[in-house]
Formats: sequence, structure tokens, C-alpha cells
Amino acid sequence: MAERWATFGIDLHLDPSGPGLRRGLTDALREAVRGGRLAPGTRLPSSRSLAADLGIARNTVADAYADLIAEGWLTARQGSGTRVAERAVPARPGAPTPRRTPGPLPYSLMPGIPDLASFPRAEWLRATRRALTSAPHDAFGYGDPRGRPELREALAGYLSRVRGVRADPEHVVVCSGFAHGLQLLSGVLRARGARTLAVESYGLDVHWGLVHRAGLTTVPLARDALGTRADDPGDADAVLLNPAHQFPLGGALRPERRAAVVEWARRTGGLILEDDYDGEFRYDRQPVGALQDLDPGRVVYLGTASKALAPGLRLGWMVVPPWLLPDVVDHGGGMTVGVVEQLALAEFLASGAYDRQVRAARLRYRRRRDALVRALADGAPHVRVTGIAAGLHAVLELPPGTEQSVQRSATWQGLLVKGLGHFRHPGVTDPVGDALVVGYATPPDHAWTGTLDALLRALP
Repeated sequence: MAERWATFGIDLHLDPSGPGLRRGLTDALREAVRGGRLAPGTRLPSSRSLAADLGIARNTVADAYADLIAEGWLTARQGSGTRVAERAVPARPGAPTPRRTPGPLPYSLMPGIPDLASFPRAEWLRATRRALTSAPHDAFGYGDPRGRPELREALAGYLSRVRGVRADPEHVVVCSGFAHGLQLLSGVLRARGARTLAVESYGLDVHWGLVHRAGLTTVPLARDALGTRADDPGDADAVLLNPAHQFPLGGALRPERRAAVVEWARRTGGLILEDDYDGEFRYDRQPVGALQDLDPGRVVYLGTASKALAPGLRLGWMVVPPWLLPDVVDHGGGMTVGVVEQLALAEFLASGAYDRQVRAARLRYRRRRDALVRALADGAPHVRVTGIAAGLHAVLELPPGTEQSVQRSATWQGLLVKGLGHFRHPGVTDPVGDALVVGYATPPDHAWTGTLDALLRALP
């Protein structure tokens, strides 16, 4: 038979063979179900449609369906068509038995994650509709590798107004999150001859891994009682910092050390990568402004919508010095974020919805922080809480030698939480003491009380 492909929403390869069309089609459909290519519940085309696709008589298809319904392979109901019957599909001979993995714990205080249940779905949908309605036709082409001009202009205005960033839309590059931006910049630095990136002594190993894969070495900056010693990056070619609110320890880079690291960059030609991790969420006073304002020619500012909106949007941005911009664009290889998401965020920013979302989230997370502090004061007064002036997490100091046992206890209570040691750079020789890093933004509202109770039961 010349026609072997039926197209009805999914492509299905049918190879009717045997003494007759009816039997050949029946055997082919049965084998597709038995082998798992047609999953339980899959709706099959009407007999008329499949007959037309295969170039055979409709009665032949109807008879084949009837045979398989009688055998239990298919089901048919008035109004819902013919479907593959719900049944267990046996594993293929020789296929490995899938390993059972434990399900997710019921409670989570993982840091770095916002309350995903609070994503503003209705407002985002309205912004998307408005953006699509007014978008020019050329918006759906390949476009500028830096990103849509509407979004770059909106970001430049917002970052200047809220974070004190000196941002020209021409120097804004849209990326798919901080990790993507760091990957691009690491590749550019390596191509320009850099060898070493200085990082803070506590951070995310996934970021260090990206840097290493680009061919750079990471070395931890020294710390003292006042925080990161960013004024002394040694022989590093560039420095990665969280100056507004360090993750995970929670402090802000002191003003004199901000000035010193900028002076280092000017003197040596080094580059500062500023990760504005959650700088919009400061609770006890106005947010600390961006380091980039001190010298836009030596600092790359990186931000995302991951904390204010949701990490799943994969929306981030960089403000790049003019001298570095051509290399970043060339290395990026083209626009990496979908145009619909870019247009929606541009509308979200321009309409003021982003500001409203940040203010509402700031109030909600401050209440969470205050509830956490009160609960610890009442239920575990011996635990000192630090790093709470800003952001979405707190550091709970523990007695020496108890970090691992407290994490095990948390698991027994159904609570997912990370110890501070998880975030320590391998090169650190003088570690901070034992602690938990508690992401109080993570639980949805309905789980907040139960999460706090589980935490208190896990603490020594």
C-alpha cells in the first residue's frame, strides 16, 4: 500500500500487512496499542478520516475498529469517539524495571524560590493580550539578538527608577535568566583571555559549574566579620557579587568595599558581574541601590523576573558596558527568549503591573519573615536568625556540629530544607558555622503554618 501514514493530531505509522486489508489494519492497530505507541485514552480518528488518510474503504476501518473493541483494545462511546482502552501496558521484554523514587516532601523551605501560587495569572494574561493586540507583524520575526526594543526600553526605565541603574536601552540584553547571562559572560571573558573569576565564599554550585564549563577557574573571596572582602580579588580577571543582598548569608556589601572593588576594576581593567539577586525585596528601609551606578563601564548588571514573578518565565536581562556589548551579542548567537513573553513583560512593566506585583509580594514576604521570627522566638529562642533585612530567606544559626542532624530531623518531619554547608565554595578554608538557610517565601499560604510547625520540631 502506498499510503502508510495517518495524520490525525499525532503522526502514526501503520503498516497493514497480511492476507487482507481488514486483518492487516487490525493487526497494525493492535500492535500500536500493545507496544505503547498509542497510549491509553488516545482518541482515534473517525473511520471516515482514517479511511481517507489510508486510501481504503470506510467499512474496512469500521470493521477493524469493531474487532479491536470486541477484544478490549479499544472502547467506543456515543459522543466521545473511539479511544484506546485504559489498561496497564506491560514492559517490553528486557526493559529495565523503573526505580521507585520517593515522592516530594509535604513541606519545603528551599531558598531561592518565590511563592509560585501567587503568580499573577489574570494580570499576566491581560498583559499578554494587550501586547499581542498591539504588536507589529515584524515582532514575530528573528529580531534583534539583544531582545525586543519594547522590553529593552521598559527595562531601562524601570531599572533606572527603581534600582538606580544607568541603563540605555541600546545596552540592555534580554536573556533567559541569570544562569544564561552568566554562561554568556563567562564565555565572553574566556574568549577575551580571562582565566579566573573571583566569587563569594558562599553561593550556588550550579553557577560555579557554568563558569567552569566555560573554561574559567573560580576562587573564593575572603570574608571577615564585616562580610565579603571584595576589595581584594587578587589576580582574578573578574568578580561575581551579590552586593545588595548576598545569597545565602544575607548581608549587603559595605559602601567602602563597593567603592574599593570598583576602584580595583578601574585600576586593573577587571570586570564586575553584579547579580541583583532579590534587591527589590528590602523590608526595613529603602532598597540598596545597584553597584553598577558607581561605574557603568566596569560593571555588568544582571537581573531577572524570577523572584518578583516566577522562575519558570525564563526572563532575565543584562545591562552591558558599551565596549563589551558586541562580544556579548556575538557570543549569544541570537534572541533566546520567546517574543510573546518579552512583549508581555514589556506591557507588564509599562502598565505599572510589575510595580504593583513587587509591592504586594514585598508586603506578603515581610509578613512571612515576621511570622518566622516570632515562631522561632517562641519555640526555639536559642536559635539566632540573621540575614533578614531583605530577600526571601533567612539564616538560622545552629549549635556547632548539628547541621547534618537537623537536616535529617527535618526530613523525618516531612520538611525539605538546606544547610549552609551546601552553599560553601570548595576552596573555602575558614567556613562559617553551622546553620540552615530557610526560604520563607517558598510555601503556599495553605501550607505555611504546617511548614513552621515542622521546622520547629526539627530544630535542636
